[in-house]
Amino acid sequence: MSDRGVGAVDAAQVGGMPWPSRDHAALGLPASFDLPVGGHLDALADLAAGAAYLEWRRYRHVAALHADLVLAEEDRDERAVDAYAQCAARIATALSVSQYVAERLLDNAVALRDRLPRVFECLRDGVVSPSYIRTIVSRTELIHGRSYQGLVDADIAAALRKPGTWSTGRVRDLCDQMVYRRDPDAVRERRDEALKGRCFFTEAGLDGMATVGATMSAEQAAIVARVVERLAAQVCRHDSRTKTARASDALFALVKHAPFGCDCARPDCTFTVVDADEVAANAARIVIHVVTDTTTLTGPAPATTPAEAGAEPAAHARTQEADTTATAAEGVSVEEVVAEKTAADTAASDAVAADAVAADEVAVDEVAAAETTAEAAAADAVAAESISTGEAAVEGAAADNVVAEAVSTDEVAVAVEDVAAEAATDEVAIESESELVDGVGYIAGLGIVSGAHIRDLAADPAAIIRPLGDGTDTPLPATQPADPYRPSAALNTYIRARDQYCTWPGCTKPAWDGDLDHITEYDHHHPERGGQTTATGLGAKCRFHHLLKTFGDFVDDQYPDPDHPGRIIRTFTIPEGRTVLGPAYTGHDTHPGLDMIVFGDPPATGRTAPPRTPTPDESEPTRPAPRTEQKPARRRQERHRNRLRNNLKGIRPPEPDDAPPPF
Repeated sequence: MSDRGVGAVDAAQVGGMPWPSRDHAALGLPASFDLPVGGHLDALADLAAGAAYLEWRRYRHVAALHADLVLAEEDRDERAVDAYAQCAARIATALSVSQYVAERLLDNAVALRDRLPRVFECLRDGVVSPSYIRTIVSRTELIHGRSYQGLVDADIAAALRKPGTWSTGRVRDLCDQMVYRRDPDAVRERRDEALKGRCFFTEAGLDGMATVGATMSAEQAAIVARVVERLAAQVCRHDSRTKTARASDALFALVKHAPFGCDCARPDCTFTVVDADEVAANAARIVIHVVTDTTTLTGPAPATTPAEAGAEPAAHARTQEADTTATAAEGVSVEEVVAEKTAADTAASDAVAADAVAADEVAVDEVAAAETTAEAAAADAVAAESISTGEAAVEGAAADNVVAEAVSTDEVAVAVEDVAAEAATDEVAIESESELVDGVGYIAGLGIVSGAHIRDLAADPAAIIRPLGDGTDTPLPATQPADPYRPSAALNTYIRARDQYCTWPGCTKPAWDGDLDHITEYDHHHPERGGQTTATGLGAKCRFHHLLKTFGDFVDDQYPDPDHPGRIIRTFTIPEGRTVLGPAYTGHDTHPGLDMIVFGDPPATGRTAPPRTPTPDESEPTRPAPRTEQKPARRRQERHRNRLRNNLKGIRPPEPDDAPPPF
């Protein structure tokens, strides 16, 4: 046996038996690695829960060390190397890790024990991955000692226990939402201090390299990133640099006003020399999507008790405004579309490129991100807002009701689109009726920002408050009138605000930068047969996961949640048959007013592909249907079987209109 961890010669060791020598059956581990694919995946899922339990035990031991060595000395210990540092040093020595790593381990253990006991239980039960613990601990540091500390802990734990999957971005947003909405005054003070502390820095690196950085507001950082990315994209496909290397060169070209070009050295390359200033000037309108609701724009409100607001959890809070209704999206003028290539347009053009690559193989598959076009604007029957081409806008999506567009001193407008009124309800009684709760906003790619931050954007003199509709209960149009395959601008905006990120489990790519995918493949020959363009039928996917679904054998499904009207259930089935639930935290949880948005049915008829006319010499076709026709049919059958299995388990009823069609 190794002497690693031995405390004293011949001392009895706790758990000293090497792990390979332990009884695998007693630990619930497979006796062999000779397993089918499904067996390996089952084992990995079980091991993930086991790893969470072991991590819980590790934190328990560390917390016990803290209680024994630190608590008694904490209030009066003024030594340079205090009891906390000495406790961490013991852990670092025993585990052969740095003092920094040991202190972070100690920080996490104490925070879970004292500040987040219910989240700690989630770790014990394998509900949350150990990889998310540091995110949860760091994003909740501001609630330590506050009266609402227990409420935030309860809300986060309740959300983590919801069925579904998580990603780092969704966990981060969950924590920020729960903290920001509880502490509007403190958040405002911290943000003011953070703005005062913004800075620019350089740091020397290795091998003749250096790092340049700056801290600034989230919307400004997003604008800078978009400008750099846009210039970095001005190269041909033969450029040898990585995407990040091109971005580094593009940033320098913008600062130095130097030419930027492709390094392919091909004589016919049209991107050999690119004027960085010209690209920056022509791309002055940068769109950043910001989602918020009307209650956030009006400011913090007194907290209500569960008896006043209903006993619904905060994660599923419903709006309490009676006038929260579905409304129609505003469009943009032709001039704006020309001057600005929005994130939706970028996704659409990228999707067209993807279509061109595989046009022969994906006749009925989905590769579309919806376009915000002049036609969509006309279809949604709204007046276009006139903005000069020198301004840069940040468009958002929303629901009940309001979008704020703030224009910076650089003529960069930030649009904050409203989603719906969020009621301040809790599972646990709020300790003080005088406390205020505040709403939050969501910036695509950056996550949750405080209500104070959103109000600052909305208060800009050049801000445009744009509702997603006309304030009536008239259903919003789901598709463009001339093409039932393409979603309307309203539906495009709604889905991206609802999904926030790519819906594939674990993915953190923003929905605004991805594609809108028909979950059930759209039938261009017979649109009425399924896969129609509706809120339930569409989902956001990043380019990689969109192509993975299109060309792979993965099957995803999406349908209304019978227990929560307005919400949907997602499943993802791998080729070997294992099914995983989709995201547990979406825009519905950030802005519950999205539940109130209603879209009309897609048109019954539309553009269809012309039928194939057989030649006179042809008889009835005898060959099987091509692969692109077989795959959607097989997927429809798989979705139908999944729903039937769930129905037998008492989870939810099957959808009668999704019966498998004949091959």
